[in-house]
Order: sequence, then C-alpha cells, then structure tokens
Amino acid sequence: MQAVQLTDHGGREVLTYGEVPDPEPDADEVLVDVRAGALNHLDVWTRRGLPGLDLDFPHIPGSDAAGVVTAVGSEVTRFEPGDHVTVWAGVSCGSCEFCRRGEPTLCVDYHVLGEHVPGVHAEQIAVPEDNLLPVPEGVDWSTAAAAPLVFGTAWRMLIERGDLSAGESVLVLGASGGVGHAAVQIAAHAGCEVFATAGTAEKRAYAAEIGADHTIDYTEDDFARAVRAETGERGVDVVVDHVGADTWDDSLRALARGGRVLTCGATTGGRPQTNLDRIFWSQLSVIGSTMAAPGTAERACQSVWDGTFEVRIRETLPMSRVARGHELLEGREGFGKVVVVPDGAYDG
Repeated sequence: MQAVQLTDHGGREVLTYGEVPDPEPDADEVLVDVRAGALNHLDVWTRRGLPGLDLDFPHIPGSDAAGVVTAVGSEVTRFEPGDHVTVWAGVSCGSCEFCRRGEPTLCVDYHVLGEHVPGVHAEQIAVPEDNLLPVPEGVDWSTAAAAPLVFGTAWRMLIERGDLSAGESVLVLGASGGVGHAAVQIAAHAGCEVFATAGTAEKRAYAAEIGADHTIDYTEDDFARAVRAETGERGVDVVVDHVGADTWDDSLRALARGGRVLTCGATTGGRPQTNLDRIFWSQLSVIGSTMAAPGTAERACQSVWDGTFEVRIRETLPMSRVARGHELLEGREGFGKVVVVPDGAYDG
C-alpha cells in the first residue's frame, strides 16, 4: 500500500509518499480502508522534531483519518466490516492511577498516534478499536477525518477544563486554525461573547460566520489593547491561547481580574516570558489541557455530525502533496483544516 512517510526530522523535503507493507491487525485492532485524513500542527512539530521524541524512520505521520472498516480482530466487539469510522488519536494505558480514576489524558504513558507511534496517513490502517469513533453514513469523509482531534481537544479545554458559563466573554487566538475555529463555535454555542483574532479580512469574515461577535486583526492591532477598549478596560473572562510564546504576555494583559487562560498547545514555541506579577495580583488562572477522553471526543463529534458545529476545510490535497499541506499550516494560509486523501481515492 501507499503511505506518507517521514524519512528523518527536518524540513518539508523529508516528507515522501510511497510503498509500505500492508498492515496486519492484532486481535484487538480494526482494519480500515482510509478515505480521507487531515493535518494538524502536531504533524509539523513531529516532522521538525521535538525534545524527547525518538522515532524509528521511516515514520508514518498523521493523527486524523476516517474510512470504512474492512476487517476486525477476534477480540473486537464494537465494529464490523462496512462500518464508517474516524480515528481518535490519544492512547492511554488503562491501568495507571490516572486512567483508573477516569483521566486518560493524564496517563503516565499517554501518547498520540502519528506523533509517538506510527500514524494514519496511509491507504489502510490497523487501529485498536478503542481509538475509533463511529461515524453516521451521511457524514462526508473530509468532515469525518477533520473533526475529532480539534473538536475533541477544544471541547475538553473550554467545557471540561475551562468550565465556560453562558454570559462570559472569551477571546480565541488563531481563530483560523483547526482548534481555533472549533473553539469559536464551542464558545458561541455555550452562550459566550466571543472575540477572535485572525490576520486577514477573509479569515475574520469566516470567524464571524461561525460565531465570533468581535474580530481583531492581530497583524495591525495590539489585540490585548483592542479587547480592553471593547470591554471598557475590563478585559475578558477567558483567553484561549494555543499560539504560545508570541502571544502569551498579551493574553495575560487581555484578561479581566480573576480571569483564566486556557492552553492546549504552543505553535510559536513553548517557553514564553511570563509576568508573574500580573498573574498573582490579578489572581489569574493558567489552565492546561491535552486532547480528551474518547467519550468527550465522541460527544464533541456528535455536534459536528448533527450540524451544530461545522468543520471548515481550507484545502483538499492528494497524500503525495502532503508537503503542500504542511506549507499551508506553516504559512497560516487559509481558514480551517487541511485534508489529505490517498492518491488512489483523490478525485480533485
């Protein structure tokens, strides 16, 4: 079969698309014919290399994919051939103290398909049944592939960790990205007043379409100053910052007293300078969040399947052009998710 592969850590030139052995499912695994995959910034970081990330090359990347079940292992009980499924990429051990108390994302051995172990950007994949979510047959493959990681992550961050309440004000940074555009919709659905940053008029218009009440051009305006001006110098109750080093200090400045900043990533780097005086004097809360439990991801996806939330697709590419997908993410081109389709199934 054909699959995307990393030949090493580095630039986009280390991405290839070629022949690899067909997967052979274990007893607890499901064999899936992949109809679409989707990219995340995690794919870019995995390609570049992260501290402590020790991969065997060539490495198949990718954490998002959807397709049709073609075979199941002898221990599989939830799926059968013909089912439509999508991948949930978080893997936990199931037996450590955190897993036992129902917190799989705190697992001492938590890892992610496509990052720490081989991923799902291939024509076929063998995946543990616990890492699959059912998809209604009417859902298109691009939506099914692109929804789980970003909507599951954003739902846990805002609803479970952030404890959003109707009437609160929320600033979402990077609203044109996968997690960002999911967070805008979830916050709006929760009854919050939503501020969103985006770098072009087109992106800001899209953010408004999906629920943002106020949009800010971060390339022209100091977004913290803009938020404070719009709120009568009060600031917002919540800032969603998955951007990292470039925005962290301004995220703290944008918060009202007693506010909270939520973070699930750091696309511009994970070592920002922090104003501790502002944190303790204004009694701010910094709340981290990683991925979600499968049940949370399934609940979030149900709201995509039924049309409550929408996955915006910025471009669909054959997997052989995955390097262009990485370029779109790195250059912040477009709004929403980048979908990649096995070359044999690509009809664009």
